[in-house]
Amino acid sequence: MKITIFGLSITSSWGNGHATTFRALCSALHRRGHKIVFFERNVEWYENNRDLPNPDYCEVRLYRDWKQVLPAAKKELRDTDVAMVGSYFPDGIAALDTVLDSPAPVRVFYDIDTPITMRGLREQGKTDYLLARHLPELDVYFSFTGGPVLDELRNRFGTPQAVPLYCSVDPEKHRQLPVNRAFDCDLSYMGTYAPDRQPKINELLCRPAERVPKAKFIVAGPQYPESIRWPRNVKRIMHLNPEYHPEFYSSSRMTLNVTRRDMVMSGYSPSVRLFEAAACGAAIVSDNWPGMEMFFAPGREILLPTGTDDVVGYLTAYDDDALRNIGNAARNRILTHHTNERRAQEFERAVENARNDADKQQVTLAS
Repeated sequence: MKITIFGLSITSSWGNGHATTFRALCSALHRRGHKIVFFERNVEWYENNRDLPNPDYCEVRLYRDWKQVLPAAKKELRDTDVAMVGSYFPDGIAALDTVLDSPAPVRVFYDIDTPITMRGLREQGKTDYLLARHLPELDVYFSFTGGPVLDELRNRFGTPQAVPLYCSVDPEKHRQLPVNRAFDCDLSYMGTYAPDRQPKINELLCRPAERVPKAKFIVAGPQYPESIRWPRNVKRIMHLNPEYHPEFYSSSRMTLNVTRRDMVMSGYSPSVRLFEAAACGAAIVSDNWPGMEMFFAPGREILLPTGTDDVVGYLTAYDDDALRNIGNAARNRILTHHTNERRAQEFERAVENARNDADKQQVTLAS
């Protein structure tokens, strides 16, 4: 198939989780014989932090103005098999109007921010990148969130086919590696600053750091306010190129996962960092949310603390063998169920189902 994608970014992972998700999915689709064209608006903050300017598995079309790139987009859509618009695409509404008015046989939306999107649809009937009127016209709504929200998309908003397409990992890139001294620590965390995440980071990392001063901690990610006062044994890394993510996770005795509030409220929303860490064999310490047990077995494949005391207990009572067993169990789960190859197959099945539904509808109308 030829797949045309309008996405937030694939060339820069700075301050977003979209790029690594698109990279994993597109590379697997390319290996399976599909051609991919990716439209991305060339914004300053990504241009200045572009860690994959020329992926070899898709054609990237950078642009600055939607009206100027529109003729090129329409030309690609004339012979595309699948047209996809992703959440937070800066020209999402215009792109969806263009896609839905195109001859593309299968038109899909990929929501990497489903809980945020749903809040906008419920409260205002729209977001900056998607309108409620678009949903019944889509052939497939791919969602980062599973569970009850899929029924709501179908029953309340009229989406013909709403299916989960969770994030994934490329096992060739995310794997266990030798410890890198630069990332050697007892508990690490990687993520862009978010106000709703910071209280949990304080509870599950900063306070344990204060109570276990001999332990080493790392927080990696951009946009943290200078006003935050980190404990002395917390090392800060402003931004870590995805190239070093496997070394980062492989070098931590444990790594922390903290989930945005909207994702917690919706549940069934694993983050790409969660899967990447697991693929590298890291013992994950995470906040809990509905549906977690669908992805990891609590206590055996992931640690779910209720507060600071539990994390202090992990730091002081769990030996390396116990943590290694937890990490390896999580890694086995991810390599079985959550690789990018698996996601590419799920993508293909949903597209094929949409095609079959369209064929049945045409037969019904003809008869």
